[in-house]
Amino acid sequence: MNAKTDSGTPPKVKQKVKQEMTVNRLTCATLEGVNAKVIEVEATFTKGLPGFTVVGLASSDIQEAKERVKSALLVNEFVFPPLKITINLSPSDLKNKNGTHFDLPLALLIALNKKSFEEEGLFVFGELGLDGRVKSSSLLFPLILSLKEQGLIKRAIVPKESISYLNHISGVDFIAVETLNEAIVLLNKKTFTTNVEKFDYDAKSFTVDKTIYYYEQKYENDFKEVKGQMIAKRAAMIAAAGMHNFFMEGNPGCGKSMIAKRMRDILPPLFEEEMLSIAKHQFLDGQKPDFKAIRPMRSPHHTATSASIFGGGSGQARIGEVALASRGILFFDEIPHFSKNILEAMREPLQDKKVHIARVNAKIEYEADIMFIAAQNPCPCGNLLSKTQVCRCSEVEIKRYQNRLSDPFLDRIDLFVVMQEVSSEDKADVTSKAMHEAVIEAFRMQKRRGQERLNGKLTEDEIESYCILHEEAQKILEGAIQKFGLSHRSIASVKKVGRSIADLNRHEQIEKKDILEALSYRRRR
Repeated sequence: MNAKTDSGTPPKVKQKVKQEMTVNRLTCATLEGVNAKVIEVEATFTKGLPGFTVVGLASSDIQEAKERVKSALLVNEFVFPPLKITINLSPSDLKNKNGTHFDLPLALLIALNKKSFEEEGLFVFGELGLDGRVKSSSLLFPLILSLKEQGLIKRAIVPKESISYLNHISGVDFIAVETLNEAIVLLNKKTFTTNVEKFDYDAKSFTVDKTIYYYEQKYENDFKEVKGQMIAKRAAMIAAAGMHNFFMEGNPGCGKSMIAKRMRDILPPLFEEEMLSIAKHQFLDGQKPDFKAIRPMRSPHHTATSASIFGGGSGQARIGEVALASRGILFFDEIPHFSKNILEAMREPLQDKKVHIARVNAKIEYEADIMFIAAQNPCPCGNLLSKTQVCRCSEVEIKRYQNRLSDPFLDRIDLFVVMQEVSSEDKADVTSKAMHEAVIEAFRMQKRRGQERLNGKLTEDEIESYCILHEEAQKILEGAIQKFGLSHRSIASVKKVGRSIADLNRHEQIEKKDILEALSYRRRR
């Protein structure tokens, strides 16, 4: 019997070919405060118990997106693979990612799971209906505008119904889609050509140094309805010309609120970025912007809380009245009745043009470039300055009333006016149209000098560059500093107001007449 001998060679084993796992990616974004953060949406399909998971600290509205995505895909005859689907939102450590606009990138990554693709620089936004329609979202405009301001976006797939306002944003190629199927075809064929026409603003305009400025000449509330008060109306025009902070004091019914409400229509023109910034804040507040060349005006009641004025709230911090008034007017009527905490907190936006909100879950900073207008009675009963009515207040009440406004707060206001008492002989002497035309001419002078900021918002270095005093005007200012003991901030205010008066008077330098008028509007201590 012959025995078989083992040669010692091991049997050959067939090795399985390792398949590389495909990770597809699309780009989206989320809001952190008022600024957009880029989010990379990644998808993998792995063997395991079939399921659909979204990871990366997604909020509840993104978790709910799973059901909308499933329905939209099934209605469009998509068959889910028997695999475990994992969607990751990167960076994973960024908290509170939110927004229904994540629906479309999630659905596209699942629908195209068998195809490898990577479209760098292509953003995808859109909420999905259960039938696969792509819907708009209130966060789209502030998101895309913020990305554009940061230079992060060049093209994006967006819902067709959002184009009516997204086409105001220049420099971004929008590819509009109505349904999920349209978006799938786009990614399959890679036909990313823009199909949106650029928007043209319906407003009067002019150009200075290649920048177009827009304005409206519609005066629903006209200054011709304000009789008398020549000094206050002149001060209002100066304040409007340079976007200066403005304070009015006078008896009840003398026209303080009337003047404040009419100032909105005579404010300086806007350029495109300012109009878009205003619209962005309106979207964040849940309003529908009209994109008109009119600056905003907000007039909160004196019972308003600190959170409603400056922003905040539990959880996601929201913007307040100060942000909504940015690029326009914030008007405090009966200012001594506002909370002391609110009045002192106003010092930051008046000085720095920004507001910082710190919460446990969020720390945000937003722009607050406001023109602040305030009005008050001279005493609690309002009759202190009256020649015909008797004041019923004691000296202690008057002092307590007036001391509610601190010197550091009042130091940040450029123009102060004591209103004249109403007389039956008062007549209308100027219209809003005439005042607005003068403001526009003063605005042109500021821009021709190369100023980025208007006179009321100039920095210390810019004051030295643009607020150049004539020799006589310089001597008068030096005398006033010695006589009245003006602080450094008060001197800067006088120079800025003098610059606006000089612009209205078409003077290249601040002359003697201009500085004398500017000093007449300073605060009397």
